[in-house]
Amino acid sequence: MNLKDRARKLKTDIPTIFYSLKDKDTPLTAKIAAGITIGYALSPIDLVPDFIPVLGYLDDLILLPAFIALTIKLIPKDIWEKNKKQVQNSNDFETAKKWYYALPIILIWILIILLLIKIIWR
Repeated sequence: MNLKDRARKLKTDIPTIFYSLKDKDTPLTAKIAAGITIGYALSPIDLVPDFIPVLGYLDDLILLPAFIALTIKLIPKDIWEKNKKQVQNSNDFETAKKWYYALPIILIWILIILLLIKIIWR
C-alpha cells in the first residue's frame, strides 16, 4: 500500500472510528480507545512537538496509525462495517461546519496563554 492509499484509508478510518464512538453497540474499551484516537487526531497538541526535527513528524506518522490500528482491532467487525457504510453514505464530514467541536481545543489554548501571561508578569 503506497502513501496515497494510506492517506485515503485514514480519511475513511477516522470518521468510521468517530461513528463507532457514538454507536451504542460499541464496547466500552473500544469507545475509550476511539476517544483517545479521535482526540489525538484532532488535537494540535502532540506528545512530541512538530518543531523538533524528524521526531516531531515521526510522532504523527507512528502514533496516529498505531492508535487507529488498536482502535479498529477493539471494535467488533460487524459494528465496524456498519459504521463504515454509514460514513460512505454520508457527507457529514465533508459538509459539516460544526465549530463547537473545536471548543475544547480552543479552551485549552486560551488556558495555556493565560497561564503563560500570568507566569511572565510575575
